[in-house]
Amino acid sequence: DPVRLRVQGLGLQVFLMCLGAVLCSAVATSAPLEHSHRHRLSLHRHRERTGKEGQVLHRSKRGWVWNQFFVIEEYTGPDPVLVGRLHSDVDAGDGNCKYILSGEGAGTIFVIDDKTGNIHATKTLDREEQAQYTLTAQAVDRATNKPLEPPSEFIVKVQDINDNPPEFLHGPYYARVPEMSNVGTSVMQVTATDADDPTYGNSARLVYSILQGQPYFSVEPQTGIIRTALPNMDREARQEYDVVIQAKDMGGHMGGLSGTTEVKITLTDVNDNPPKFPQSVYAMSVSEDKVSGEEVGRLKAKDPDLGENGLVSYRFIEGDGMTVFEITTDTDTREGVIKLRKPVDFETKRAYTLRVEASNTHLDPRFIAWGPYKDTATVKVMVEDADEPPAFMATSYSFEVEENARDGTVVGRVHAKDTDVANNPVRYMIPRYTDVEQFFSVGPEDGIIKTTRPLDRETLPWHNISVSATEIGGHHQDTKVRVNIKVKDMNDNAPEFATQNEILVCENVSPGKLIETVSAVDKDEMVHRQYFHFSIAPEAVNNQNFSLKDNRDSTASIYVTRRGFSRMTQDVYFLPIEINDNGIPPMSSTNTLTIRVCSCDSKDTILSCNVEPYILPAGLSTGALIAILACIVILLAIVVLFVALRRQKKEPLIVFEEEDIRENIITYDDEGGGEEDTEAFDIATLQNPDGANGFLPRKDIKPELQYPMRPGGHPVANSVDVDDFIKTRINDADNDPTAPPYDSIQIYGYEGRGSIAGSLSSLESVTTDSDLDYDYLQSWGPRFKKLADLYGTKDSADDNS
Repeated sequence: DPVRLRVQGLGLQVFLMCLGAVLCSAVATSAPLEHSHRHRLSLHRHRERTGKEGQVLHRSKRGWVWNQFFVIEEYTGPDPVLVGRLHSDVDAGDGNCKYILSGEGAGTIFVIDDKTGNIHATKTLDREEQAQYTLTAQAVDRATNKPLEPPSEFIVKVQDINDNPPEFLHGPYYARVPEMSNVGTSVMQVTATDADDPTYGNSARLVYSILQGQPYFSVEPQTGIIRTALPNMDREARQEYDVVIQAKDMGGHMGGLSGTTEVKITLTDVNDNPPKFPQSVYAMSVSEDKVSGEEVGRLKAKDPDLGENGLVSYRFIEGDGMTVFEITTDTDTREGVIKLRKPVDFETKRAYTLRVEASNTHLDPRFIAWGPYKDTATVKVMVEDADEPPAFMATSYSFEVEENARDGTVVGRVHAKDTDVANNPVRYMIPRYTDVEQFFSVGPEDGIIKTTRPLDRETLPWHNISVSATEIGGHHQDTKVRVNIKVKDMNDNAPEFATQNEILVCENVSPGKLIETVSAVDKDEMVHRQYFHFSIAPEAVNNQNFSLKDNRDSTASIYVTRRGFSRMTQDVYFLPIEINDNGIPPMSSTNTLTIRVCSCDSKDTILSCNVEPYILPAGLSTGALIAILACIVILLAIVVLFVALRRQKKEPLIVFEEEDIRENIITYDDEGGGEEDTEAFDIATLQNPDGANGFLPRKDIKPELQYPMRPGGHPVANSVDVDDFIKTRINDADNDPTAPPYDSIQIYGYEGRGSIAGSLSSLESVTTDSDLDYDYLQSWGPRFKKLADLYGTKDSADDNS
C-alpha cells in the first residue's frame, strides 16, 4: 500500500469533516484509518496504482479540501495553539527524518517541530488583517539535508470569530423630507459595515433598528431605509427631529455586537397655510396736504410658510377710495403699503372705506383643497384737515403786452383763493429773483400785473416771472404760479444792409453790368406780405455812375451806368441807398454802399485794388525796385564798416577843450597803484609824496582866488603816509571855499611806497618766472576760463617743449 499522511486538527467542525473524509477513503482503499482528535497530512498525494491482479484502482472523490489547516483567530490561551501535524511514510521514527516549514509566517508566526512535524501558532492571529497563509512543507535527511520527498504546499486559514462591531462610516447623517408627507415616504438609507467574514456564520449579518425617533419615523431592518411613520407632520409645529439608528450583527440575536448613528431630519416647507389678517378692520389717517405717492399706512397678513410659499400679494377689491389710493407689496417685510394715488381734500370728502384682499402667489396643487389661500380686511382712511396754502385757479398764466407801452399798462390778472374752511384773504407778490430788473408789479390784493417801464421786444421778447399768493392770517404758506408774458412787436426799427462788404468793380467795366445784389435785415418781425423797398437816396439820384433796381423780393440790384473808371481819378465811390420796410408805421433808413475801383485783366479778374503803386514813377518795374533796395543796403553796410574802423583807433574822435565842464570823468592811461594807492586829487603830488610842499590848487575847478593852506595842514616830508596825505587832501577839498563840491573821478599812476606784493601789472607777470601753479583755475568754472587759458596752459606748453 502507498504511504499516507494523516492530519490532526482542533474543533468540532474540523473533526467531523476529517471523519467524513477518512470514511470515504477507507471505502475506496479498503485500508484501516486511525481516528484521532488531530489531523495528519500526507506529504505524497494519492496516485493511480495497480493491484495484485493488475487492475487499475482510482482514488475515491472526497468532499473536503485535503490540503488546508484551520486556526481560530484571537486565540488567547497560555500555550501556543497546535495547528496540525506533518508526517511522512519514509519516517521510520529513528530521528533521521527532518521536517522543514517555509512560506508566509514560517519561523515567526508558525513554528514546526522538525522531529515530530507538529505545527504551532506562536502569535494571536487576526482574520481582518490576513485571512490565510500559504506554507510549504518538506521532509529531508537530517544528516545530509537531502530531500526525502518532494515539497508539498498547503494553506492555513484563519477561522473568523465575531470580534468586530458594525460601524456607520458616514455618520452623522442629515436628511430632509417635506412636511405633510404620507406614511412610508422614504427619507434616506443608512448603511453600516462589519469587518467580520460575511461568508462564515452570522458575524457580519446586520439588522437595523430605530432607538430614537418613534413614532415619527421607522427603519427597514434589512436595508436601513428610514421612512415616515406618522401622518400630517407639520413643519410649523416642529421642524427638526433627531433619530438614532442601530445596526446589530449575528442577525440581531443576543450576543451580537452593535453600532449606532444619528440622523438629523428636517421637515421642508410646503404651502399648507393660507395668509391671515390679525384683525378685520384697520384705521388709518392722511392729511390733505400730502402729495401723490406718499405713504398712508401698512397692514400685514401673516403666513407661517417659508420662502415663496409664504409670499403674499395685496389688492383692493372694493371701496369708495379705489381711485384715490393704491396698495403695493413690500417684498422685504411682506406688508401691504397703502399710498396716495392723488391728493385728498378735507373740504370735499373726509373719509374713505376700502376692502383689501391678501392671497398667496404660489399654490401647491396637493393642498388646494385645503384652501382658499386668501383673506380680507377692511381699511378705513380718515382725511385730516390741514392749513393749506392758497390755490391758483390755473396751473400757469400767459399774457401779451405791446412793446414800448407806457408805464402802468395792465398785462393781466392772476387769481388764487384759500381752500380751507376759513377762506382767508390772499396777498400777491412777485419774487424778486424771477423779475430781477423789476419790469412788472402786481397788485397785492387784486393780483393785477402791470408794467413798470416800456419793454423792448428786440432786447427780450419773453418775460417768465412767478407770482406767489400767501394766506393772510395763516401759517404764511405760499403758492407760486408761472406767468409767461410775451412782448408784442411794434415796427420801431429801421431796416439796414444785411452785410457791410465793399463792392469791387473793374476799371474797364461795361455799362449796364450787374455788380451786386443787396439785401436788408430788420430787427422787427416781418408780417405777412411785407418786404423791403430799395431806392437811391435823393441826394444821389442824379449820379451818373450807378443805378438801382428794386426786385420787389426784399433785394435790389446795383448796375453800372457808365464806362471809363480810373483809380488815378477816383478809387472809391459811396452810393447812399434808402431802405423802407413798408410796416405800420413805416420805417426807413439810409445806408451807404461802398464801391471800390480795381485793376483787372482782360478776363475781368481783379489784380489789385490798392492805390499805393501810383505813388511811384510810371514805368518803374519790379527789377528797378530791387536794384534800389540793394543799393540802400550796400550804403548802410559801408557806413557800419566805417564806424567800426574808427572805433578801433586809440586816439579819441573828439578832443575836449579845457573848460569848466561839470559832472566830468577824467581817465588816465596809468596802471594804478598798489595797496597804498587810493583816491586822491592831485596826480603830480601823488607821484612823489616826499616832495609835496606848499599849496597845490585843485585841478577840477578854476578858482579866482587862491588861499594858502592852513598851517600844519600838510604832512612831514620825510615820513609821508599816503593814507594820511589823502585824508588831508579830502579835508582840504571839503573845506575849500573857492569852489563848490563838484564831483570828479581821477585815476593816478602812483603805486605807493612799501607795497609788499609789488606791482600788480599783468605785463610784468607774464615775463616774470613764477613757480605758482594755476591749474586749479580749470575747476573754477566758465567765468575763469580766460585766466585758465593764460596761466594754466603755460606749464603744459613748457612741458611739451
